[in-house]
Amino acid sequence: MEVYFTGIIIAISTFLIIGFFHPIVIKAEYYTGTHLWWVFLIVGIACCVGALFIANTLLSAVIGVFGASSLWGIGELFSQKKRVEKGWFPMNPKRKHEYSPIDKNETLCPVHHGKSI
Repeated sequence: MEVYFTGIIIAISTFLIIGFFHPIVIKAEYYTGTHLWWVFLIVGIACCVGALFIANTLLSAVIGVFGASSLWGIGELFSQKKRVEKGWFPMNPKRKHEYSPIDKNETLCPVHHGKSI
């Protein structure tokens, strides 16, 4: 019986990449706000396109997951701003003017257009 580790390596890599993006999104929003969303876009597109041209399955999958996580980070960056406005995360006092008051009942779900269900 042969044992293949590719799937478990991809799973662990995905877990670590998502864990990597969590603090990156928080720090990016704290220090720059949502202004750098385009960096996440460029990195995400570049990685996803690059993954199409990598023959090694493992490396292609990991680069693709990194790209998809970067693209997902764009939405999380804007959601993080709302979390700060709700008081769930600290606000950067140097950028206080960029935040608007938010209804404490407002949801972060884009499907419900910001209204609680």
